[in-house]
Amino acid sequence: MHAGRQQEKDAGRHAADRLSRGDGTGDALPPDAGPAAWLSFDRAVRDRAPGVPHITHIALRLCHYDGRIRAAALDAPHLPPPLIAIRCADWVPAVRRRARRVLTQALAADPAGTLLLLTPLVLRLARREQGAWALELFSAVLRGEQVPVPAPWWHLGPSRAALDEATEPVLAALRDSDDLPTRRFAARISLEGGRFSSVRELAGRARAERDAATSRLWTDAALAALAAGGPDDTAVDELLTGHLPLVRAAGVTALRGAGRAAEAAEYLADRSGVVRACARWLAGQGGGDPRALSRALVEGPAQVTPYAVTGFAECARREDAPLLRALLDHPAGAVRASAVRGLRLLDSTDLGLLRALLDDPSPSVAREASLSLRSSAGRLPADWLVDRLAPGRPVHTRRAAYRLLHARGGVAGLRASVELLTDQDAGLRLLAAQHIQSLWSPYGPPALPPRDPEVGALLDRCTGLFSDYVLARIRSQLGLPRGESTTDGY
Repeated sequence: MHAGRQQEKDAGRHAADRLSRGDGTGDALPPDAGPAAWLSFDRAVRDRAPGVPHITHIALRLCHYDGRIRAAALDAPHLPPPLIAIRCADWVPAVRRRARRVLTQALAADPAGTLLLLTPLVLRLARREQGAWALELFSAVLRGEQVPVPAPWWHLGPSRAALDEATEPVLAALRDSDDLPTRRFAARISLEGGRFSSVRELAGRARAERDAATSRLWTDAALAALAAGGPDDTAVDELLTGHLPLVRAAGVTALRGAGRAAEAAEYLADRSGVVRACARWLAGQGGGDPRALSRALVEGPAQVTPYAVTGFAECARREDAPLLRALLDHPAGAVRASAVRGLRLLDSTDLGLLRALLDDPSPSVAREASLSLRSSAGRLPADWLVDRLAPGRPVHTRRAAYRLLHARGGVAGLRASVELLTDQDAGLRLLAAQHIQSLWSPYGPPALPPRDPEVGALLDRCTGLFSDYVLARIRSQLGLPRGESTTDGY
């Protein structure tokens, strides 16, 4: 998304450069180039306009730094609609007034096309000091309100059904727009107008929507409709199959009102923690035991899933630790990793067992084991960890061992970090550099032995990571003599 917006901005600047050099005679940009492109074009032209000897292109005049030129340009025919919208938020009152009159006429002449083309841009302009006017106008049109403009397309008489029928095709297109702010805006307008009478349609939109903010609008509306109109199994099923966790969680909660609380067990192994929490709540409300139900999902090795293990750990007790330990032998790495995570939630750690898991072939298991061992890193032999940093070891084992060496601290951690600055693995090099740079704090010395010659020698090997001033401060904090200023290190 960010890359696409940057491409739009670049397109706007390039178009401004091209027209400012006199290299183009056609449109500045395609009308549907995107709001970021037009806003970037406007700013770029305004920054370059004083150097343009002959301003002939209408787009250049509409964006000129001189307000008189911008105002005069608004009287020309066939203006680019996006630039009209931008001038509606202009800081010069005379420019704003003319632009708003032109935009109102464009709405009257082609309401659907104008709304579809300019709504994304108008939503961005609404953030400006003078930008609310266009958004209020567009909102009024889409709500079917009577707005005093020439040839009022939306002034269709007192029938609200007729107003809705006129605006619904436009709103339908805006609700399916690729632009997220536009989708959210269209959803709010649609819901405020009560255009959706079917709870199933509301639930279906919530299920299909992938934007969290828009999905919440549809979900809340669907739940309100269920509360007002009574249970609807089809609508509940739509929510239960939603893409986003908040939709599925709403569906699980709605099971109680639909008299289907017994289905809670099916969602105790959902991939989302919030859905699992709702399922445990519903199971308890229905008289069941969430812990027993979750335990049953992990007792059969053939059907156990990583999320079932995590869900069980979320409601397990210390006496359930043996079952989680048994899952450490499961053939699936994701299940083993979930078991390690579950044991950490229960604060049940076996140092010998976790040490062995650092050598697990699954990267996720080694990572979880290193996280569980962090609080006990000082009890691990430094030589044993250093041995796992050897270049012949798997990358995930080396990274897990290095995290523990860093957590262990002391000279061994610094020594390993300095050695890794020239490692073949780019990820380890970056991690080592970041850990070394974290030694510096103006509030106290690093957790290293003071006046240790080896520490001084190690710092000499990583001078490129610090300025001379910072390195001198670190040495002073550790009681080390000032080293020679050099940038020959890493």
